[in-house]
Amino acid sequence: MLAVAERMLAELGAEGQVTVSRERSLTSRFARSRPTQATEIDQRVVEVLALVDGHTGLVTGTDLGGAGLGELARRARAIAAAGAARGPGAFPGLPTPSPPTEERAAPTAAPGPAGAASALAEAFAVAAQRGLEAFGTWTAGSVQTAIASSAGVRAYDVVNDAFMKVICRHRGGRTGFASGAAPSATELDPGGLCAQAAAKVKPEPPTQLEAGTYPVVMEPYAVASLLEFLGALAFNGLAHAEGRGALAGRLGSRVAAAAINLADSPRYPGTLARAFDAEGVPKAPLPLIQDGIAQRVVHDTRSAARAGTGAATTGHALAPGGHADGPIPTNLVLHGGGASDERELAADVRRGIYVTRLWYLNAVDEREVLLTGTSRDGTFLIEDGEVTRPLRDVRFTDSALRLLGATQALTAQPRLVCEGEFYGRRFATGVVCPGLRAEGFRVTGSTPAR
Repeated sequence: MLAVAERMLAELGAEGQVTVSRERSLTSRFARSRPTQATEIDQRVVEVLALVDGHTGLVTGTDLGGAGLGELARRARAIAAAGAARGPGAFPGLPTPSPPTEERAAPTAAPGPAGAASALAEAFAVAAQRGLEAFGTWTAGSVQTAIASSAGVRAYDVVNDAFMKVICRHRGGRTGFASGAAPSATELDPGGLCAQAAAKVKPEPPTQLEAGTYPVVMEPYAVASLLEFLGALAFNGLAHAEGRGALAGRLGSRVAAAAINLADSPRYPGTLARAFDAEGVPKAPLPLIQDGIAQRVVHDTRSAARAGTGAATTGHALAPGGHADGPIPTNLVLHGGGASDERELAADVRRGIYVTRLWYLNAVDEREVLLTGTSRDGTFLIEDGEVTRPLRDVRFTDSALRLLGATQALTAQPRLVCEGEFYGRRFATGVVCPGLRAEGFRVTGSTPAR
């Protein structure tokens, strides 16, 4: 793959970068305890970035033949030259090479249809024992990436990942959720995940909760959703440089409870590790919030140039030359606390809400990381320290930063959470985080009965 990238770089005949990737993956979706769709992918993709007088041209293709590569090079140069015809651009140039931070894993073959069928059958059997139907997705894959640039970068990486989510549903419409993610499909437990989801499906009809503010206990699935929005809205170096980020003017100040220690940690055990970013810059641990104090944001080459004042790329480019939306952390890790599990977090709550996961999240105010959405697939009332009656899913509008500021306790053991839905090229990321308890969760109402 590096040989192809170098050959393409020579074909480019200009400053630039060539990225060659290969995805091998298998995805199986299921509904009502039956397989519904299977997709197997074995695809190679080439990205060609040309640089002319501070302007970039990026072209993507799948034809790795000589004529195809030549056409990609021609188009990338033409795009960059068209920008340069209007005057010098602001792109500062390609990053210089740095030594790799660690040896990389070898690519793994995606499990065949028999492996997927076995995983689904195991989940279906557990659901059937409980009189429930199983819905969800199972997927596993391996992505190899090679980068060659005119600045001298030569890099090769492999990311292996596997994911399964299960929603168990009762005939009356009540649902429960669980998911698992790991670097290998052999580390997933389909039957165990289905059992966890099934345990959230209670026989009694759900109670409706009135609007108000409540103590909340969130499982890692819900916490991960909040942290992903923080990654995009608070730690995005481009948004920060343009004054749109939630941490603009707040670095060095308290933004969360003292128990919050959040970092981008690509080598943390259990995460989906990456050796370098889309510009070939090596990944390294980066503290973002320490003891509740905001430390820094992440950058790619373009956003660092926009920020000025000595800012440099931190290895967080999502695309060669920088993504239009800016850089984000892709290996967020929130360190745990002292509670053994979510039940222990609930023990100090007189009346509150237990939330399995959040759904349909949207940003209302980016500067405050104010989000609106609903709970889903496992919402319960906490009464006198016990998780008791099921609730209808609640609507809420609250700030992710405010919730971190109001955090009172965390579970001890963080877990890897990722979405695992790949609509397009596979780019597996995840958040490692614990469950948490926070004060003042702002509920605006309940969702319609399902």
